Formats: sequence, structure tokens, C-alpha cells
Amino acid sequence: MKKYKALKIIGIVLASILLFMLVINLIPPKKNVETNPFVVEKGQLPMIAAHRGGGDCNPENTMLAFREAVKTYDVEIIESDLYLTKDGYLVYNHDSYIDETCNVNGDLTLEQVEELCEDESNRHYISDMTLEELRQYNFGYYFTDKEGNRPYKNETNLAEKGLQIATIEQLFEEFYESNPDLLFIVEIKNEGDRGYEACRILNETLEKYPNYRNRIVVGTFHDEIETELKTKYPDLYRGAPTGTAAKFVITQILKVNIFNNSDFACLQIPTSYDVGITINLDKKTYINRAHRRNIAVQYWTINDAETMRKLIELGCDCIMTDNPELLKSVLDEYR
Repeated sequence: MKKYKALKIIGIVLASILLFMLVINLIPPKKNVETNPFVVEKGQLPMIAAHRGGGDCNPENTMLAFREAVKTYDVEIIESDLYLTKDGYLVYNHDSYIDETCNVNGDLTLEQVEELCEDESNRHYISDMTLEELRQYNFGYYFTDKEGNRPYKNETNLAEKGLQIATIEQLFEEFYESNPDLLFIVEIKNEGDRGYEACRILNETLEKYPNYRNRIVVGTFHDEIETELKTKYPDLYRGAPTGTAAKFVITQILKVNIFNNSDFACLQIPTSYDVGITINLDKKTYINRAHRRNIAVQYWTINDAETMRKLIELGCDCIMTDNPELLKSVLDEYR
């Protein structure tokens, strides 16, 4: 009799847990954002985000790359990182220093430059240079094309060719009239006071180009900059910081999405996380659950056709790639 009662209690507990899990997964979760231009309509193909402007096709983070990405490869999103110069301009570059993307060290090979920069004191940091100083260098100097050539190594007409370092205002101005629907993913790389200043300048720049205000999503790896964006510029869309993204994924694994209180607009993730064990993120369940909260799911950085096809089939919103030419050709297969 006692054994029967114990089994009955266990059965009731398990049934209660199952009922609870069923209920919390049926309740529609609150949307993170009401409208989200980064979410594609159901059945539509994902958007192309040119990572660093498409660094495999053209010199990364240059106006040349941005122009080609939009006009030749039909990208819907330009993605890159922002740094603040010494005199207060926001410029595009992946690293905090420029040695590996331009000829600031003269005619050294890229291998020599990389060796030189192992000593951080040898690096030329953006924060130590004015925009005028930065613009004298050729940011296509080390670019190598498919044939192994360096077509811009000896280029001198840098401004006309779009091979100078690019500012965010320069990019907005370039496309504001011709491509009003263009979207932007940016990451503020500065931290602390310089990060706060970068937020302020980004906001001021968007005031000059108001139609782009709701077409940009801003990310950061720095908690204090995330807080700054959230409190002082709440109308800007934000991407999920690494920790927030990880929490979101965990709630999906545990199927307790309703308890996730995040408010980001875009979930920017790789296809897998390695945390001692590999957690695969290229699954439809994550995309579906994010879409229930009107969150866009954007995968980075995808440069092979097989993975591109898999993500297209899963129904993600965006694929970030260094090779927009390849992604466009893959998408054309589906069109």
C-alpha cells in the first residue's frame, strides 16, 4: 500500500511538472521589440550581411568594399566595427590598430607586420591618430584577390578609389538617398569614457540621417557600454551581448523561454559554441523561439556554401559573410 502511495505521489509530481512545462511553452512570450526590420517574412530568404563590407571580395571596411557590396552583390546589411579616433570621428576597422590593413609600416610584408605587432608597443592605434593622419594610408595595400594579386598595392588616388579609412558619416551619406532601406550592424569597440563618447557621436550622426535610426542595430562586448545604450539611447536597436545571448540559448535548451527577460533585437551567434562541450546553435528550434519574441537570428561568419545552404533551409534572418559574392550565388539558386 505504501509503495502504491509513493508511486502515486511521484506520478502526480511528474504530471505537474509536465503540465507546467506545457503551459509555459504555450503562453506566447512578450515581444522583445514591437517592430523589427531585421526579421524576414516567413518563407523569405535570409538577408546578406557583408561582414567588414565583404573582406574576401574587396579591401575590408573601405568605401570601395561597401559600394561593391551594395551595388554588385545586393547586400541588405553592412556589418562592421567602430572605433573612435583621437579627434572624435567614428571609423570602421576590425582591430583597434591599423597595421594589418594598411601601409602604415611602409613596404613590409603582412607576415613581417604581424610579427612586428606581437609587441603591442609597435602598433599604430586608432585612438592615437587623427582622421587626417589615418586618411594618408592605403587601406587596400594588403588586399589579395582570387588570383593572388594585390591590385591596390601601388594605388595613390586613395579618396577617389575609396581606399581611405571610412567614417560612419561617410557611409551614411553615400547611401542615404540611393539606398534608404539599407540596414546596418555595428559594434562599438571602445570601452569606458571613449565608449560613451562613441555612443554619443553615433547618436548625433543618426540625427543627421534620421531614416537610418530605425535601420541600425548596435552591439558591444562591454557591459558599461551596453548599459549606456540601454539607458541613454533606448530607441536604438541593440544586439545581444555574449552573456545575454548565452542566457537566451540556455533558456531555449531548458524550454523555459518565458522566463528570459532580455530586450535585444538581434541574436548574433555562430553555428556552435565550444564551452568544453560543443553546443550546436544551427537548429530551427532556436530560430523559432527567437521569432516568437520578434528577435532576428543572424549567424556569423559563414564563408562556405554548404553551411550557407543549411542556414537558408533553417529559415534564419541573416547570414554574415566575408564573401557576399558566394552567398548571393547560393541565394540565387533558391530564387
